[in-house]
Formats: sequence, structure tokens, C-alpha cells
Amino acid sequence: MKKPSRQIRDEIARLQEQLKQAETREAERIGRIALKAGMGEIEIEEGALLSAFEEIAGRFRKGGSRTAKAAAAVAPGAPAGVAEQG
Repeated sequence: MKKPSRQIRDEIARLQEQLKQAETREAERIGRIALKAGMGEIEIEEGALLSAFEEIAGRFRKGGSRTAKAAAAVAPGAPAGVAEQG
């Protein structure tokens, strides 16, 4: 049995609201992390910041959990890829 178009539109509206809420939660989480890292105090153009975030996202997508562990070993304030020595 096919769904009436009104029911499909209602489902789309409900899913769009869920998407909006999920994106808000994700943005708040990333924003809190960025502030903890001191990003709120840095004057940087939005395009440059977007490029940096895209680079970070790419690193985590490619390497999975192994990359996440390596990234965690980077000393705070050190350039990416420079492991903390201890």
C-alpha cells in the first residue's frame, strides 16, 4: 500500500527537524571542544578555519581509531603530527 503524499510530507518535516536537532547537538559539542582548545581567542579567517577543520576530518576518516589515538598523543599547542615526547 502506498503512502499518501501528505503522510510523506509529514515524515519529511519530522526528519528535517530531527536533522536540525542533531546538527545543533554536534555543533555545540564541537564548539565546546574548540573553546577548550583556545580557538575562541585566535583571530583567523573563516575560510582558513574551515580548511583546517576539513583537514582534521579527513585525517580521522582515513585512519579510524588508530589516527584518533595518534592525534591524542600530540602535545597541546604542537603542530599536527608532532607527537608528545615524554
